[in-house]
Amino acid sequence: GRVFPCLFGSALSMQGTQQVFDFLRYDTVLPRYPSSFGARVFKITHDERHGRLTWLKITGGSLSVKQQLEGTCADGSTLWQEKAEQLRIYSGEKYRAVQQMQAGGVCAVAGLSHTYAGQGLGCEPDSPPAQLRAVMRSRVLLPPEADLCRVYEQLCLLSQEEPQLNVSLRRSTGEIFVQLMGQVQQEILQKMAQERFGLALCFGEAAAAYEETIAAPVQGIGHFEPLRHYAEVRLLLTPAPRGSGIRVLSSCPTDRLAHSWQQQVLLALENSRHVGVLTGSPLTDVDITLVDGRAHQKHTEGGDFRQAACRAVRQALMQAQSVLLEPWHAVCLELPADCVGRAMADLQRMGGECGQPELAQGHAVLRGAAPAAALQSYAVQLAAYSRGQGRLQCTADGMRACAEQQQAVQAVGYCPEQDTDNPADSVFCSHGAGFCVPWHQAEAYAHTPRIKLPGQQSDAVSEEEASKAGRQRSMPATDDELAAIFERSYGVSKRGGWSRPRLAAVSESTLFEPIQEYLLVDGYNMIFAWDELREESRFSLEAARQRLVDLLCNYRAYHSCEVIVVFDAYRVKGGAGSVQRYHNIHVVYTKEAETADLYIEKVTYALARKRRVRVATSDALEQMIIAGHGALRISAQLLYEEVMLTQQKIQSELKEHNRKNNLRIGRSEKD
Repeated sequence: GRVFPCLFGSALSMQGTQQVFDFLRYDTVLPRYPSSFGARVFKITHDERHGRLTWLKITGGSLSVKQQLEGTCADGSTLWQEKAEQLRIYSGEKYRAVQQMQAGGVCAVAGLSHTYAGQGLGCEPDSPPAQLRAVMRSRVLLPPEADLCRVYEQLCLLSQEEPQLNVSLRRSTGEIFVQLMGQVQQEILQKMAQERFGLALCFGEAAAAYEETIAAPVQGIGHFEPLRHYAEVRLLLTPAPRGSGIRVLSSCPTDRLAHSWQQQVLLALENSRHVGVLTGSPLTDVDITLVDGRAHQKHTEGGDFRQAACRAVRQALMQAQSVLLEPWHAVCLELPADCVGRAMADLQRMGGECGQPELAQGHAVLRGAAPAAALQSYAVQLAAYSRGQGRLQCTADGMRACAEQQQAVQAVGYCPEQDTDNPADSVFCSHGAGFCVPWHQAEAYAHTPRIKLPGQQSDAVSEEEASKAGRQRSMPATDDELAAIFERSYGVSKRGGWSRPRLAAVSESTLFEPIQEYLLVDGYNMIFAWDELREESRFSLEAARQRLVDLLCNYRAYHSCEVIVVFDAYRVKGGAGSVQRYHNIHVVYTKEAETADLYIEKVTYALARKRRVRVATSDALEQMIIAGHGALRISAQLLYEEVMLTQQKIQSELKEHNRKNNLRIGRSEKD
C-alpha cells in the first residue's frame, strides 16, 4: 500500500487506453500459474436461448472443448461429471468460440448444469462464504393469470445468477419466497423478471429470514421399504454452537452397516436441504450423527438410503425441542446528544440491547444490537426525530433465539405434517405392498434397536406399546375418518359444470369405503400407452375414454379393489372438477389448472397411510413421488396385461357358464 498508481483517460474516445496496457505490461508482475488445471466460477448467466453459461477464470493449466469437468464433495468423492461443450469469449453481446483457453484467461462455458458462483474446479478451492447475506424474506405476489410452477422455475433461473436470492416454494400454500437485501435489489429483480420473462412481480411485506435449531439431543428413525426396496437409518441430532451450521458425522460400526452404505447416508444428509418443523425455515447449528442402519442384501439401492435418512431427520425434529432463530444486527448510532434517550428507549422496545453512550461536543455515539426485523425501517425514524443529523450503521451479528417464538410461528402458519416435500413418516412393507406409518408410531415398527441417550433411564419401546401400534396398524380406518382427512387437506368437493354422459354424480367421500386395496389409474396416460386405445383416440378421444372405463369396469368386477380413473382436465376453462360414479368404478375429471398427476399425488398421500394403494402411470417422475408416499407403482404395460388377462378369464367363465346352461336345458328337454 505504499504506491497508488493513477491513470486517466477515456475508453469511449480511445484516449489513455494504451497507457493502461503499457503500465500493466511493464510495471506489474504476472502471476505464476500451476501446470495442473484449475478454474474459479465467478458468474452464472443465460444466453438468449436460455442456455446456461458458466463464467470461468482459468487459474491453472488449460481448458479444452469436450474436456471432462467434475465437482467433488468434502471427502474428495466425485459428485458430478460433465463436459465443456463450448468455450466462448464474449465482447458485449457477441462472442467467438475457441478450442482452448490457457491459464489467466476468462471464458464462458456451455454445457455445465451443476456449477455455482464461487465454486472451484480442478486444483482451485471454493471461495469463502459471502460475508453479507439477506436477512429479510419477502413473499412474491403473482398476477392472477400467472402459473405458480412456471414462475418458480423462472425465479430459480435468476437464483442461479444471484444465489443469495434463496428462492423457495411452499407447496402447501402455493407461496414463493425470496430473500432480498433491500428496496434497490427488489427493484432490480422486478426489472429483470419483466425484461427476461415478461413477468410483473410485486412483493409482500418483508419478514425476518428465520432459521431453526434444537435445544437438546434427540434421535430419529427413518425406514423406507416399498416393494423391492429397503433401507433403515437411525440418527442422533445434537445441538451445536451458534454459526457452526450442519455437520454430518458417523459412529455406526461397519459390521452394522457397510462403509459404502454409510457413505450413501452421509452424502444424502450433506446434499439435502433440511428444514425445521416450526416455520419450515432452514435447519442450522446441528450435528447429525449416523448411529445405526440396516440394508438388504438384494433389494437395497442408494436412493433408498436418501429417503430413509431424510425421513429420519424429519422424524427427529418432530419430537425435538425446536428453537426458532432470527437474525440480529450490531448497530452504531451517531446522533445529537439530546436524542440519546429516545434512541436507547427504541432499542429496548425492539428487544435489543445497548451500552453506555459516548458523548463529545454535543454529539453521541451509541452502540448495541437488535433484531434485524425491528431495524428494517428505523433509519427513516432516526432521520425524522434527529432532524436529519442521525446516522445508523448496521452489521450482521449472527442468529439468536427469537424472543416472540410462539407469535412468529403462528404468523407463518406452517404445518409440518402437510409438507409433502419433507415427509416425517416411514414406509414399511406388509403382504407384498408398502404402507405408511406415522412418525410417532415409527419406533414401534423399527428393525434397529433404539440407543440410550445420556441421562435417560430407558429408551426402548415397550412390548405393550409395540403391540398397541400393531393393533392400530391392523385396525381399518372408518369411512368418516378418511373423508375427514381428504376434506381437511384438499377442501370439500365442488361438483358441477361439465358432467359426462352415462355418469352419475357422487361425492368424494364415497371414494373412501373400507376396502383393502385401491387402484388409481392415470386415464390419458393409459390411452396413449395402450396400442389399441391410442389408435382409437386418433379418430375419437371420447370413444377411447369410454373404452378404457368399460375395460376397467370389467377389471373391477373380477378383482376386489376400488378403481379410481383420473382424467386430466386442467385446460378446461372454469372447470370445477368432478368425481362421478360409473357402474362399479369412480371417474374423476380434475379441475382447471390441476393435472392428473397432482390429483393422484394428493389422493395417494391421503390413502396410503391406511390402505394398500397401487398407482398405474407411465410417468417416471410421478412414480418416484407415489413411491415416496408408500404406494405401489405399476407400469401402463403391466396394467394392460392384467386387464387383458381379466378379459380372457371373464370370457372363458362365460363360455363355461353358457356350456353348462346348454347342457342343463338339453337334459330338461329330454325329460
